[in-house]
Amino acid sequence: MHIHILGICGTFMGGVAALAKAAGHRVSGSDLNVYPPMSTQLSDLGVEVQQGYLPGHLDPAPDCVVVGNVMSRGNEAVEYLLDSGIPYSSGPEWLHRNVLIDRWVLAIAGTHGKTTTASILAWILDHAGLEPGFLIGGIPVNFGMSARLGQSPFFVVEADEYDCAFFDKRAKFVHYHPRTLVLNNLEFDHADIYPDLQAIAWQFHQLLRTVPRQGKIILNAGDANLRDVLEQGCWTPTESFSASPQTKADWRQSGQHDPAFRDFEFEVDGKPAGRVVSPLSGVHNLENILAAMAAARHAGVPVHAAVDALAEFRGVKRRMEVKAETAGITIYDDFAHHPTAIAKTLDGLRRIVGGKRIVAVLEPRSNTMRMGVHGDRLPQSLCEADRVWMYKPSNLAWNIEESSTILGDKLRIASDVGELVRELVAELRRGDQVLVMSNGDFGGLHARLIAELGGTGRRPDPGQDD
Repeated sequence: MHIHILGICGTFMGGVAALAKAAGHRVSGSDLNVYPPMSTQLSDLGVEVQQGYLPGHLDPAPDCVVVGNVMSRGNEAVEYLLDSGIPYSSGPEWLHRNVLIDRWVLAIAGTHGKTTTASILAWILDHAGLEPGFLIGGIPVNFGMSARLGQSPFFVVEADEYDCAFFDKRAKFVHYHPRTLVLNNLEFDHADIYPDLQAIAWQFHQLLRTVPRQGKIILNAGDANLRDVLEQGCWTPTESFSASPQTKADWRQSGQHDPAFRDFEFEVDGKPAGRVVSPLSGVHNLENILAAMAAARHAGVPVHAAVDALAEFRGVKRRMEVKAETAGITIYDDFAHHPTAIAKTLDGLRRIVGGKRIVAVLEPRSNTMRMGVHGDRLPQSLCEADRVWMYKPSNLAWNIEESSTILGDKLRIASDVGELVRELVAELRRGDQVLVMSNGDFGGLHARLIAELGGTGRRPDPGQDD
């Protein structure tokens, strides 16, 4: 069967492409934004990717077109698709019908931490010999891919609350029918499709309606919004997790041996259960780890086996990923695009680097960021950094300067990526920790910055190290 995917370079749709290819289908696709790591992954799989959305990409007609949620009515390819009568579906619908229908689905939902938690869970199951399939909105370093079919009944999926397609405005996760469901947290996001938090909570309520009573729901004990969702109706046994020793939870941290939480002890059902050592830092990742271990136990993996797996977990690309260490400067790449995630990421980095200067570089690229919904909270989330550069795109709907006075002299604003790189190179010094945050490629900023620091032979004065 020939499957063509419109919007193939998104993390989700790229994963669908990988699964379809592994299932033996001929797969092609088209997109406007073609860049690594997804473009590299698709090329390695032998998937043909065409630039743009042209009717000619659908001639000769494929057997099925999978339509990404980036597509809308009025697009030439969409109009041609509807006129031609070629069969089509959304990505989540295709995934359910062709992959998930007979699997034990372990779904990770929530505003933050989905990619990391799903990656940890897939690795724990794999390390235990269960060979799970997975579809994750990022690339776990242990696997080197965002999706695979797997060889067992188990399938881990990152359960996104974004809508499915122009013809299906339900949240993606209502198609997944999980037996094991993790709810990490719940905050307002995706302001381009949801008017308020209650609208998102309603979608989470619909998700809970799909979990069987023989399944398991694993949730963050400290999240009041999740508790409100459960009060709307829950027909499945629950377990809870918490990073706080003081919070009542089935899984909780009971002691730490490292200020960055990379080494901690935990309890299960009120009893000491082990000690985790992992490369992941921050309270948010401690929560992700506990949630993943709880989900793995529901699938039959003993706690001690999960602990062993975590010692070998190598992280996720674009989640506090070290891109380079050059001229005595460390450059990180991170996907953080919400004030809560930004603040937690900076806190985790601070716990690792101590008093070294943290230079935060942010592209407000997501729809919610560009709309200014979190404009009042965003500058505050950056306060932990010693220096802040914010990119100001032309389509920003709010005033960065007026909203960011709390950052004072530490803030720099640039409307051109090249200008931003030049300003950074002029100010960076040995020992600096540069945290670059964007949910896109940021105009190639990482590579340009690394080239400028390393390619010019520039070596900051060692005496400037903090």
